[in-house]
Amino acid sequence: QSALSRYHQEALRPLHHEDAVSWGIRARNKEQKFALELLLDDEVQVVTLVGKAGTGKTLLALAVGLEKVIEEGIYSRFLVTRPVIPMGDDLGYLPGSKEEKLRPWMQPIYDNLEYLLHNCPEPYDLMEDLIDRGVLEMEPLTYIRGRSIPKQFILCDEAQNLTPNMIKALVTRVGEGTKIVFTGDPEQIDHPYLDASSNGLTYLVERLKNQEVAGHITMSKGERSRVAEMGARLL
Repeated sequence: QSALSRYHQEALRPLHHEDAVSWGIRARNKEQKFALELLLDDEVQVVTLVGKAGTGKTLLALAVGLEKVIEEGIYSRFLVTRPVIPMGDDLGYLPGSKEEKLRPWMQPIYDNLEYLLHNCPEPYDLMEDLIDRGVLEMEPLTYIRGRSIPKQFILCDEAQNLTPNMIKALVTRVGEGTKIVFTGDPEQIDHPYLDASSNGLTYLVERLKNQEVAGHITMSKGERSRVAEMGARLL
């Protein structure tokens, strides 16, 4: 008889959340089951999910973030960030409010959130209400520097576009009771001075090996669609 197990404290231990459903999302394959195991375990404070487009890494992280903040109240706020590479580090020179400036570059996050909230009455209004009340916060990395972030669930998407120094700056902002999740694909880098081996996400995975508070899973099985999987694999 076989069972899915995770290496923890120098031993193989069966998954506690193998059949878990988080915010209506259930794992579709073994990789996603391992990812959910790490995301749902509050003792694993740093999670890295690496994989190509369509493997579900961002959707799973968002689902668990909503579950932990809104349903369980384990964390006081869900903070989502991603590098804003196409517009540089400073949003100040662009017209409009911070939210208006961020919207085009955060659109993949909004799309995933709308999917997760689609069963709720008025999902778009609910999302805006969560943002207005500060329960859900979307911030560029530039705005996070210098802050201390206690008791929050943080998702850093597209982390392969961060330098090792930027990763360090973000991790060292983490306060007591905070969990931080990094997702990304080192094969899809937009930063002109980074590659698959020198980017911050790869650096973080290597540096946190064998750390009790950290967990990592590499995801390869696409679940978005046959076309998306083909594109990620061949193009």
